[in-house]
Amino acid sequence: MPDSDAISQLNAKLDSLISLVERAVPSAPKSPDFESAEAFLWVPNPGELNPVRKVNRVDIELLCAVSRLRDILLDNTRRFAAGLSANNALLWGARGMGKSSLVKAAHAAINKERGDTNLKLIEIHREDIESLPALMTLIRETQYRFIIFCDDLSFDNDDTSYKSLKAVLEGGIEGRPENVIFYATSNRRHLIPRDMIENERSTAINPAEAVEEKVSLSDRFGLWLGFHKCSQDDYLEMVSGYVSHYGLEITPEKLRAEALEWATTRGSRSGRVAYQYVQDLAGRLGKSI
Repeated sequence: MPDSDAISQLNAKLDSLISLVERAVPSAPKSPDFESAEAFLWVPNPGELNPVRKVNRVDIELLCAVSRLRDILLDNTRRFAAGLSANNALLWGARGMGKSSLVKAAHAAINKERGDTNLKLIEIHREDIESLPALMTLIRETQYRFIIFCDDLSFDNDDTSYKSLKAVLEGGIEGRPENVIFYATSNRRHLIPRDMIENERSTAINPAEAVEEKVSLSDRFGLWLGFHKCSQDDYLEMVSGYVSHYGLEITPEKLRAEALEWATTRGSRSGRVAYQYVQDLAGRLGKSI
C-alpha cells in the first residue's frame, strides 16, 4: 500500500497536469445576452460578444452637413429593422466627415424611432475580418437584427482576409443571414490601394482578370455613400450646430472668426475639426460637453 508522501506527490502531479490542460484548451465562449445592451464588440478569441454599455456617438441631428447621405442611410437602416430588403453599405471618402459617426447615430435613431432595442450594433475590428463566419454562426438563428460595423476597412498587399468578407456578404453557400447587414467605412472607394491594383495588372497574364476578385469586393456593397471634403459654409454650419446644441454662448462674429482660424491652423475643414474646435470653446467657457 503506497505511503502518504507518495500519494501527495501523485496528487500534486495530477493537479499540475490538470492546470496545464485547462490553460491549453480554451473555455467555451459564453452565450451572448443580447438584452444587456444595444451594441457589442466582437472578440474572436474566445468568440464572444462584449456588451458596450455606453456607445461613443453624437445625435444624428448634429450631422447636418451630410443630410442627404444621412437620410439615405437612415432609410436603408429603417427598412432593414422592419424586416424589409436593404443593402450592405460602404461609406467612403474624406477623413473626419462623419462616416463612422453616421453609422452609430443611425443605429440609435432607428431604435428610438421604433421604441425598442431589437436592432443591435456589432463592431468588428479590421484585423478580425477572418472570424466573420464564426460571428455569423453565433447570431444567425436569433430573434434580433444586427448591423455588423467595421470602421476604416481596407486591405493591403498579400492580405487575403477579404475573401472571408466576400463570402459572408454574398458569395458563400450560406450567404448573409437575413437578420444581418454589413456597414463599413473606408477612405478608399475600392478598399485596396492603387499600387496594389497596378502591380497586379503589370505582372498578370490577363490583367483584367487578375484584379477582378479584389476589386469586386466593393460590388458586394449595394449602397455606396461618398463623403467629400466640406466647403467653408458646410464647416461653419457644423460648428454652429454644435454650439447651438450644447448651449455655448458666443457672438456669431467671434464664433466665425475663431472657427475659421482653428481650421486654418490645422490645414483642413471637416466635421472632426469642427467638433475639436467646439470642445476647445466649451472648455474655455467652463463647460463640459
